[in-house]
Amino acid sequence: MRSNHRFEGTAEKLAAHRDGGLLHRAFSIFLFDREGRMLLQQRAAAKYHFPSLWTNACCSHPRPGETVEAAAHRRLFEELGVEAVLVPLFSFVYRAEDRVSGLVEREFDHVFAGRIESEPRLCPDEVSAVAYEAFEVVERRCLARPDDFTPWFQLALRELRARGFVERWATP
Repeated sequence: MRSNHRFEGTAEKLAAHRDGGLLHRAFSIFLFDREGRMLLQQRAAAKYHFPSLWTNACCSHPRPGETVEAAAHRRLFEELGVEAVLVPLFSFVYRAEDRVSGLVEREFDHVFAGRIESEPRLCPDEVSAVAYEAFEVVERRCLARPDDFTPWFQLALRELRARGFVERWATP
């Protein structure tokens, strides 16, 4: 949880997402292959919120005392079995409610990008499937079927476009 970018305490993960949600740190990683295609992850069906939806390559939360960047590298390896050089791009705050579980995301989300050089090894508890798609295809899919994607992914995707990051990352 943060206020004026100051750490104020810790909360158990589910507790941070109940009762309207507590503002807390999170990260979202966007990975692109050598052809400039974005790696999409389909969240596992057993996830406690937003199950089975498509999203960015990896997203999660840092542990107490862990930097956001260290957490991003840790979770990237835990979920996809890959390592990558990650570049911090921007941060934003959002709120999204999962209509099925009633849990609320209220996050200070740090967005990273990187290149994927190896084949992912999926953790089935976290990831059901992955796919590589061109940025423009992903944008069209999000517009046509927004309920197939996580809300934070759609927000970050628009920011990537608005801030000019598409040309740098989504090209071969």
